[in-house]
Amino acid sequence: MQPASNHAHVRIVQSRQNARVKELRAALRKGEKTDSGLIALEGQHLVEEALRSGLHIATLFIRSGHLDLLNGLVLRSHTEIIELPPDIFASAVTTESPQPIAALAEVPALTLDEILGKRQPLIIVSAGLQDPGNLGAIVRSAEAFAADGVIALAGTVSIWNAKALRASSGSAFRLPVLHASSDDLFSALHAYSIRSVATTVEGATPAQQLDLTQPTALFIGNEGNGLPPDIARHCDDRITIPCPGPVESLNAAVAASILLYEASRQRRNSLPTK
Repeated sequence: MQPASNHAHVRIVQSRQNARVKELRAALRKGEKTDSGLIALEGQHLVEEALRSGLHIATLFIRSGHLDLLNGLVLRSHTEIIELPPDIFASAVTTESPQPIAALAEVPALTLDEILGKRQPLIIVSAGLQDPGNLGAIVRSAEAFAADGVIALAGTVSIWNAKALRASSGSAFRLPVLHASSDDLFSALHAYSIRSVATTVEGATPAQQLDLTQPTALFIGNEGNGLPPDIARHCDDRITIPCPGPVESLNAAVAASILLYEASRQRRNSLPTK
C-alpha cells in the first residue's frame, strides 16, 4: 500500500486524447467494462466503497485543486494517480456538476458455477430490466437479504452503468453480478438442482405459500412487459405478490425486494432452534 498523503506519484495530464482519459470517458458513457476489464467510477462515495470492498483502483483521476481527496484513501503502490485540469476532467465524466474524483477499477471475473454452487443458493435473475436504477436497487436488496448473486439475461442494462452503480450503493462491488444467456442459465440451474421461479401477476402461488427455503432462482421481468413468455415457460414454478389495493403490478425493484425479504424470512424461520 502507498501512504494516502504521498502525492509524489501524481501525474498531470493536459490532453483530452490521453489514453487513460479516453478510457474513462468511454467506460462512463457506455456503462460497460473496458476492453481491459476495468469499470469506471465517478464520485467520492463510489471510489471509497470500491476500496472498502477490496477492489483494486487501477487509475485514480483527481481534478486540479482537490489533491486533498487523496488523504484517507489507502491505495496500492501501483495505482496510477492522474491530476486533470477542470476542463479535461469535465470532458471525461458524465454528471453536470461532478465531484472532483473518478477512477478505473478492476473487478473479479465470475462464472455461473461460482454463483450457483453455493449451499442452498438464492438467486435473482433479471430478464430484460432496462432501468439502471431498478437493477441497482435489486442488487442492493439482494445483498441486504443475503442472496448469493444476481444474474442478468439478454436485454438487461449493465450493472456497471453509472446510475446502476449509484443505486446499488456499493453492493455491486460485493455481491456477484453476472450476465449470462438464458440457455446457459437454465442448463446450469438444472445441473445444480436449483428451482426456477417466474414472477407473474396471475396464475401463480402467493409468495408466502411457496417454499423459498430450497435452492431457488427468482426471475424478475421487464418493467413494462414482465417476463418474456419463452422464459416463463422454462421456469419450474410461478410466484406472485398478493396486492389488496387497486394496483395492477409493482415496480420491478419493489417486487424483487419483497420476494427477497420473504425468502429471507422463510429461511430464517426454518433454522433449527437451539
